[in-house]
Parts: sequence; structure tokens; C-alpha cells
Amino acid sequence: MKSTMKKLSVAAAAALFIAACGGSAASPSASTVALTGEIAIDGSSTVYPIAEAVAEEFQNANSGVQVTVAFSGTGGGFKKFCAGETDASNASRPIKTSDKPGPDGVAGTEDDELSEATKCKNANIEYIELQVAIDALAVVVSKENTFVDCLTTDELKAIWDLGSVVETWADVRAGWPAEKIDLYGPGADSGTFDYFTEEINGETKRSRSDFTQSEDDNVLVTGISGSQYAMGYFGLAYVTENADKVRAVEVDGGEGCAAPSAEAANDGTYSPLGRPLYVYASVAALARPEVAAFFRFFLENTVELSTEVGYIGLNDADLASVKAKLEAALK
Repeated sequence: MKSTMKKLSVAAAAALFIAACGGSAASPSASTVALTGEIAIDGSSTVYPIAEAVAEEFQNANSGVQVTVAFSGTGGGFKKFCAGETDASNASRPIKTSDKPGPDGVAGTEDDELSEATKCKNANIEYIELQVAIDALAVVVSKENTFVDCLTTDELKAIWDLGSVVETWADVRAGWPAEKIDLYGPGADSGTFDYFTEEINGETKRSRSDFTQSEDDNVLVTGISGSQYAMGYFGLAYVTENADKVRAVEVDGGEGCAAPSAEAANDGTYSPLGRPLYVYASVAALARPEVAAFFRFFLENTVELSTEVGYIGLNDADLASVKAKLEAALK
């Protein structure tokens, strides 16, 4: 994937850097300033390809800055972020804001009852939410699977719901093979898991558990591609990158079968599995010049790089709104 990234021109990279430092192209002193430091980002494996592509290009233009991007899942990323271990957190769903009730029915105070937002607040970590792209979550089968073209959301619920009795493809639809479905999906810390279970099963984290789980989507690709009767779900970018191994099936949300694509996610015809993708940035971290420059760079290039790695770039109006939010936080 990295080999497909277009290299920004030296002039463009310099202009972005100078703007981030508050200088001008005609200022000799600004042009000699070099950014240094380290930036730590963790979170969603879905957002990872975008953030990694941005990090690579940013480091090409700013060799004194080391940007580390990891993928422990949206939930895992927020745990680290709200503990002050990272500067930003990639997320394929919004941060959770509702605390669970305690035994007495009121808002709980134990750690496992607190929402991600409350944990951040308790740790004095202020953040801003930046939408960086749109995704079409894909339901995926092996390239060797020749009988599944489209699945309804009711069929997906029958397969994936808690307490599901579906074991074979014949249990899903008459005439399909009486072969066991090998199921693959993201783990419980994944925002993709949260999003899929809420949209398909009606409740976040409501899911059968007898499937192969991984926060690494490449592991899911390998498993699905190795079994003719496998099925799983993950972000569209990993389908695009592995088109020789897996394929996305169409999904019927009640208005006919639709394939995951940029156009379908934008016009709402790929429903209900189109979703926004986010990066949450620490306000304290943004006070560091290298972090401020990185996120300005991120938003300047997110449309191009999101598209190149298989996601959907923001429209002009939405991108302008996100840029304004960042600039307000940097004042």
C-alpha cells in the first residue's frame, strides 16, 4: 500500500510546513526551522491505513519527527488515549459518552462503568474529534465462493446475532451448500465490531462469539481467503488492497442489493453500512508544534490519501468544517 502513495512535491511540503509554523514562503527565518519530536497514535485498524499513509508522507517532509501509528482497535486505542499514553486516537465510531448504571441504578463510578469520555475527563485529557474520511464496511467472502452475491440485513442478523443457530450456508438460504460457515471478524475492542453489531444486530456488542477474532484486518483477510465457505466483515480499504484474495458481497438493507463503494456510501444506497471515520487529537498535544503541523498536514491531504488507500474523501464543505474546528483548537 505504501508504494501507491504519491509523493508530495518539496515545494508543497515546505509550504504546508511554513504555514503550520506561522511563517510565510518569503520568510528566510521560517524556512530554516526544523520540526522535531515524536507523535504516538493508536486505535482503529480501519483508520490505520489512512493515518499510516499520512504519517509516511509527513515524515518524508519532516525527517526530524517520528510518527508511530499502531492499531489496537478503537476501544483499545481510547483506553491508551484516555490514560495519556498517546497523542491521538484513530476511531471507526464516536467516543462513548454514556456511563453504565451502577447497582443502585444511578451512574456508576467503577472503572468498568465509566464511559471513554468520562475516563478522559477524569484524567484531564481534553480532545477534539476530527472526521477524516468515510468508510463502507464490507461483508466479505473468499474469491472461491461463487454462490453468494447478495445478503440481506435480516440474513446477516440471523448469522451474527447472539444465540444464532445458523451453522451452514444452507441454514441461511435454501439451495446454498450445507457447508459450515467459517466466520471471521474484528474483536470486541474494535469500533468496526461495535458499528456492525449495532447496525445489524440492533445493539452494540450483541454478537455470537464462536468466530475467529482479530484486531488485525490482514489476519481476517488471510483466514477468509483460505476457505471457500468463510465469511467476515471489515473496512473497504482491505478489500481493495486484497482484491485478488477476497471479494465484497452486496448488501440489501431493504431497498435492493448494493455493493460497497464511495458513491454508494455518499448517496446512501449502501445502507446501513456506510460510516464516518475519525481521529481524536489531544488538545495538550496540539500545543506542540510538531503535532499541530501533523494535523494540519493530515487535513490538507486526507482526501487524496483516503481515496488512494480505498476509503472515501470528505466533500469540500465537510472538510472546511473540520479544518475550522482544528484551527479553533490551535488558537
